[in-house]
Amino acid sequence: MPTLPKREESNEPHRVNKILVANRGEIAVRVMRTCREMDIPTVAVFSDSDRDALHVRYATEAYHIGPPLPSESYLNIDKLIDVAKRSGADAVHPGYGFLSENPEFTRRCAEEGLTFIGPRPESMEAMASKTAARQVMSKAGVPVVPGLEDSVESIDEARGHAERIGFPVMLKAAMGGGGKGMRKVDRVEDFDSAWTAAKSEALKSFADDRVYIEKFLEKPRHIEVQVFADNHGNVQHLFERECSVQRRHQKVIEEAPSPFVSPEMREKMGEVACQAARAVNYVGAGTVEFLVDAHKNFYFMEMNTRLQVEHPVTEMITGLDLVRMQIEIARGEKLRVPLNLTAPRGWAMEARICAEDADNNFMPAPGKIFHVRHPAGPFVRTDTGVYSGSEITLNYDPMMAKVIAWGATRAEALQRLDRALSEFTVKGVTTNTMFLRKILNHEPYKDGTYDTSIIDKFMEEPESWVTKKHETVAVLASAIHAFKKEKKARTRVKVGDMNPNVSANNWRRSLRPQRNTQW
Repeated sequence: MPTLPKREESNEPHRVNKILVANRGEIAVRVMRTCREMDIPTVAVFSDSDRDALHVRYATEAYHIGPPLPSESYLNIDKLIDVAKRSGADAVHPGYGFLSENPEFTRRCAEEGLTFIGPRPESMEAMASKTAARQVMSKAGVPVVPGLEDSVESIDEARGHAERIGFPVMLKAAMGGGGKGMRKVDRVEDFDSAWTAAKSEALKSFADDRVYIEKFLEKPRHIEVQVFADNHGNVQHLFERECSVQRRHQKVIEEAPSPFVSPEMREKMGEVACQAARAVNYVGAGTVEFLVDAHKNFYFMEMNTRLQVEHPVTEMITGLDLVRMQIEIARGEKLRVPLNLTAPRGWAMEARICAEDADNNFMPAPGKIFHVRHPAGPFVRTDTGVYSGSEITLNYDPMMAKVIAWGATRAEALQRLDRALSEFTVKGVTTNTMFLRKILNHEPYKDGTYDTSIIDKFMEEPESWVTKKHETVAVLASAIHAFKKEKKARTRVKVGDMNPNVSANNWRRSLRPQRNTQW
């Protein structure tokens, strides 16, 4: 197998000849599409259950890396490095999830002479622990949510801090992400059980049970800012994304820009996000996440040192390819953002299609897809990793696709996304598509006044999204169904009256013109 020369970090531009995409599903396909446009060959990796996956078919070449269990395949650094060597890849794109924020993987890539398309390991480590990140941001003058900057071990000490901060409070895993190890505590009587549960979940999810405490903000909104930085000292923000539509702290629908953010607030948040990136000597694509209260006070929450699932809405309102920008920066090129990009262009929304049953507590719904139709039309985009014949398994995240729509106004983007979701057809598995449409038509979402509690409140009154238009359609559908049913019953009676010994099918055949068989 070829041995790649070790490459010292340099500001000088260099070539990237072949990229190993160390991921699967829709994000792997998304990265490969940009690589194809840039004439860069790609290498896919796949587990046993992904042998026929779309990303495997789309790549220039593909290599098997083991059984479905992520720890034995997509999380196995040695296997990924081995594939890079065998294939001759000289760069690695981690996508999101899996090893995308793993500093050990980044270091191994550097040791093996591979260009890692992402930030430096030191930047990852500075942001990996939420408590350490709070300390770094506080020193840099970035506002953080009131709370403790260190995790607490003693439950009595933790309870005392919570009482001093003031209920309600949030318990968060120090090494957390994706909503794991998080608990809201409204009163002191519930603190001990919530503390024990949060530590247990943190240990199970991150092999680290440290938990810290933050003040819970009333009617909070989750707003994040996309940042980019290069090796030449340039840092730029690409506006904000509204990510407050969440279920169990997992994002469901995102939009850009935020209906809550004014131009002045946007500029201020962007400056703070760039300040946060500079504080950790950041390079590449990153996202600074903020919690924003009802009075538009914003506080640093965490920084994701990778590409985000929701990055397409930023691409829609900027006209930029964020994956291309990642690759260019990794090659040592300077950050290129158009000078006239001073404000968002139009509005974009994204909905995550998952194989899950929203009517059954969002239980995963694995199975084989025997038909899929993706939406189309003006300013509609679908990022997916499935096709007719794909199989959804319990081994990985149930997200099948992301549907993104752009409009000149927020109302236009919303209508277009709703229309696109109505066209998304999947047979073989249950999806959350109808649930997503209900949220889009829920009044708090339509008027942009929602916060992170929108889904919880919706689930308490699920029929609140129904309008007069929906009721009229339902009544008409019921009337048509009743009419057809009655007409069918009458037809059966007439046939029987004519000749009780003749079946309906024979009677119909008797009325057909007889073929002349005489010659």
